Amino acid sequence: MGSKEQQKALLNQQLEQLGSITNSPSVNKTSIIAHASKYIEELKERIDKLNEDVSTSQPSQHDHEDALPEVTIQNLEKGFIINVFSEKNCPGLLVSILEVFEELGLELLDARVSCSDCFRLEAVSDKEGEIQCVDAQMVKQAVLEAIRNWKQRNQQD
Repeated sequence: MGSKEQQKALLNQQLEQLGSITNSPSVNKTSIIAHASKYIEELKERIDKLNEDVSTSQPSQHDHEDALPEVTIQNLEKGFIINVFSEKNCPGLLVSILEVFEELGLELLDARVSCSDCFRLEAVSDKEGEIQCVDAQMVKQAVLEAIRNWKQRNQQD
């Protein structure tokens, strides 16, 4: 009998949690479940709306010319793999990015660069010494800032 009572107590506790999560004003089990179902439907609608907003805000071909190069960062045990890609050539961008690596204390271990029709950089870096405060997000933000600064300099010319 103790097992059934424990199951009932657990079920009641889970219903209370469900009511709390969904901000249900009810204490009735059926009302909590109905409110949770309605809450899930509202969340689905919000997700659909957000997906719709994202798809309509995708850059058009015209906007693509003004888009920043794509930047991805992968963590390694003691460093990062940094990928930067733009569909158009970006003269001078490599220097700006390498300056950021130096500012962050990243040692460039290996790099592949293409600057002909497009710009592509794949770099493997290591944190010099024991710089623990540098993380992937910080590297990405610094590279994006270097790209924005480079872009502003080139628009003024």
